[in-house]
Amino acid sequence: MDRDSGPRVPNQRAPLASEDAELHFSVLGPVRVRRGAQTLPPGSPQQRALLVALLLRDGRTATAHELIDAIWGEEPPSQALAAIRTYASRLRKALTSETLVSESGGYALRIGRDALDLAVAQELAAEAYKANAAGDRAQARALLNKVLGLWDGEPLANVPGPYAENQRTRLVEWGLQLLETRLDIDLEVGRHAEAVSELTALTATHPLRERLRELLMLALYRSGRQAEALAVYADTRRLLADELGVDPRPELSSLQQRILQADAELARPSEESAPPPQPTRPAQLPATVPDFTGRVSFVAELGGQLATAEGSVMAVSALAGIGGVGKTTLAVHVAHQARKHFPDGQLYVDLQGTGNRAAEPETVLGSFLRALGTADSAIPDTLDERAALYRSTLDGRRIMVLLDNARDAAQVRPLLPGTAGCAALITSRVRMVDLAGAHLVDLDVMSPDEALQLFTRIVGAERVGAEREAALDVVAACGFLPLAIRIAASRLAARRTWTVSVLAAKLADERRRLDELQAGDLAVKATFELGYGQLEPAQARAFRLLGLADGPDISLAAAGAVLDLPPHETEDLLEALVDTSLLESAAPGRYRYHDLVRLYARACAERDEQPPAEREAALSRLLDFYLATAARVFAMERPGDRLVTHLEPTGDAGLTFTRLEDAQDWLYAEANCLLACARQASPGPQLRRAVDLLWAAQNLAESGANSKVYESVACAAVEVARSAGDTRTEARARTSVTNVHLVAGRYDEADEQAAQAASLARAANDPAPVYWSDNDRGIIAFNQGRHAEAEEHLRRAMEGSRADGNLPGEASALCNLSRIHVVTDRPDEAIALAREGVALYDRIGHALRLANARYALGIALTGADRPAEALQELHTALGLFESNRQRLWEGTTHFRIAQAHLAARRPAQAAQHAEQALAIGCIGGDRTRENTLITLGRALEVLGQADRARACWREALLLHEQSGAAEAEEARQLLATPLRAA
Repeated sequence: MDRDSGPRVPNQRAPLASEDAELHFSVLGPVRVRRGAQTLPPGSPQQRALLVALLLRDGRTATAHELIDAIWGEEPPSQALAAIRTYASRLRKALTSETLVSESGGYALRIGRDALDLAVAQELAAEAYKANAAGDRAQARALLNKVLGLWDGEPLANVPGPYAENQRTRLVEWGLQLLETRLDIDLEVGRHAEAVSELTALTATHPLRERLRELLMLALYRSGRQAEALAVYADTRRLLADELGVDPRPELSSLQQRILQADAELARPSEESAPPPQPTRPAQLPATVPDFTGRVSFVAELGGQLATAEGSVMAVSALAGIGGVGKTTLAVHVAHQARKHFPDGQLYVDLQGTGNRAAEPETVLGSFLRALGTADSAIPDTLDERAALYRSTLDGRRIMVLLDNARDAAQVRPLLPGTAGCAALITSRVRMVDLAGAHLVDLDVMSPDEALQLFTRIVGAERVGAEREAALDVVAACGFLPLAIRIAASRLAARRTWTVSVLAAKLADERRRLDELQAGDLAVKATFELGYGQLEPAQARAFRLLGLADGPDISLAAAGAVLDLPPHETEDLLEALVDTSLLESAAPGRYRYHDLVRLYARACAERDEQPPAEREAALSRLLDFYLATAARVFAMERPGDRLVTHLEPTGDAGLTFTRLEDAQDWLYAEANCLLACARQASPGPQLRRAVDLLWAAQNLAESGANSKVYESVACAAVEVARSAGDTRTEARARTSVTNVHLVAGRYDEADEQAAQAASLARAANDPAPVYWSDNDRGIIAFNQGRHAEAEEHLRRAMEGSRADGNLPGEASALCNLSRIHVVTDRPDEAIALAREGVALYDRIGHALRLANARYALGIALTGADRPAEALQELHTALGLFESNRQRLWEGTTHFRIAQAHLAARRPAQAAQHAEQALAIGCIGGDRTRENTLITLGRALEVLGQADRARACWREALLLHEQSGAAEAEEARQLLATPLRAA
């Protein structure tokens, strides 16, 4: 059969009757007939066989003899001809006489080509192969997915007869060829990590199909799983020898050799893979200022470099590193002018190099890869892997990258394109002499003419023309620094009653004048002082107090808390500050300071804020806002949980939400600001509320989001509380650290923290951390195989929760006790305990922890050898985890689903879910990954892929030995078992 055409359906020869325009026939699955939205009965199996024989002749007449052969073959019934006539009569009544016609002693169907799903599939497939041949992988892949989407199970399902059987075989083969082509394209465009799971399931279903094995080997190799890739070959060679007595085809053997040689070309997608899987054209450049002025020579120099870009890197740096000289403004202006030379898009990032926490290159690369169309699941974890994928993604494309506000060359190097045709513009306060191949530009202050031109554009020609000398005095006093000129001119433009002379007189005061050369950044501070000095009292207070917060930006609601003002007044003040260029509008409802402006605002607060206690009060109000709102989110996610009643009281009611999704959106959107607030408040008198904020926002650690920052803040809070002798707060902070270690699978560290937390909480008579720690220690002991100790801890946790009236805590302990009963061979008790937990969570409407309870019940049912019920509970849990954005719990549930499928003797499904668990990640970190690899290996062994199974077990053993886990012995025993025959 022709690979790129499938079973042929020639062009119809008869016109389509208008009354039959809505008829649609399906053969790529069960045979169906529809007229519009109405499904018509296709009749008995033999009648369906007659319909199929006519449909696949595409309008050509089939004689009665041909139809009898198609339906019954060599042994027709004695009344076969009469039966044919009866079936045809019934079909004609259903389809109309103009659709099914009689001619030349036979029958024919007169339908339009788009009325048959097979014909539509063939046309789409032809377009897909054409797009693929033209190099448009994205279009080819999209079309092939449309084709495959037309399949609805086995073609011609349950249609009898030799003709239908032959056509079914051809259609199945064609479908597999289409799927292989689509998977081949997936690998060419870098979707190898996503393809592994699908290919694992397909090779289990079609074990003798070598092309699928070849694609699986390549996908594994490109995913960094070389040992498994080689194991697939070994499994295939043994299977072919045992089943067919043949060797693998040459292509498969050649691929094995290239993998053994670690062929670098094999490790990356084909150079013909452009455009990428989801081609996007990022256009991330900030808007250029409409009043851009001067810099003619620099614009020409950089524009010329970009216009002839052949992989060179342009670095824009400031002379002596002075801020406000216009580096970003110039770079953005030049970049916009050069856009036509980079038709594939432009990337932009503020690297925050002048702040205390510069942007991490791996974080920036993740954002760039997403902007270029890379799926989250395909973005690797390490900096080197992300940088390599980034360069590969840019290969063959003309992309400009604007890296703004860089700290140094080390921060920039991983972000540079690696091929000709792309270019990078970099702004920084340092000269990057150590950036190889960079074209360096030292940007000085403006010339007097340029400075006056900029001032005139902002203030207006009429006002400046009337007082030209005063205007020259103004720009001279500003030291010709663009940022200073822009701020001064903006203030003047906003005050129509001022003359230019008034502004010049104010600048004549040396204490307010810019010191161009000697003061360095103090020159910028003098410019900020000019703007600050013109603020109304309420604006000045807002400017001072908002600069105290440590977060990267601030929301309107949070700003209102800092200022102790209602939202509309707060917004008026913030927008006024935006107008003066002292504050930036980061997004609708969010604001941020330039890093230097923030420092200046804090200096103003220390100097001007009276009484001084107001600075501490402002940050205290911000902490109250975050704590109260986070507590509301916690209460919505965990109804009935008593934690919110144990939190420190706040003077702010916080935000209210009507939908849980909105509450969760707020928590994750504010994560960086919230954690920065907790960190900032920890060393002071607000320590208790800062730690309670970590308690209320524990989802930030448990979901995997912001976990490193969360851990850092929690550990710092422990040390502050310990130094202050505050045992109650230290206990609570240690429960937060325990949670972080538990999520990461660091059980020894978690146990140590939980033990100390419980001891300190008892001494402080603080009940919640005591039973929380008992619950955590029960989980830890369970995972470390100390089952009796685990049961003791969990029963204490259950009693403590009951005493505190904490139903979710009681339910959690019940579910964890269920896990103990599973491994200690008490299946009935395990199921009963888990059901109690489900009932409690269900009663209080606790959707998030109800997912954990159904997860525990699924495990108990799996242990009781009731896999069908287990899978139902686990899939319910999976849906709840997905809706609550618990990504790591999603992965863990896939692992448990894999175990249930394996128990049900469905190894292909088990392997597929195990692969998904590995791709997503799991609660428990490497510990759960090790167990997932063991489960995947068991499934692969049953599927006859013993070598790949052993590769999984070897990786699991290595991880177990590194962590000292008891499960290492299981992996050793599996590896010691002789290979099972395929």
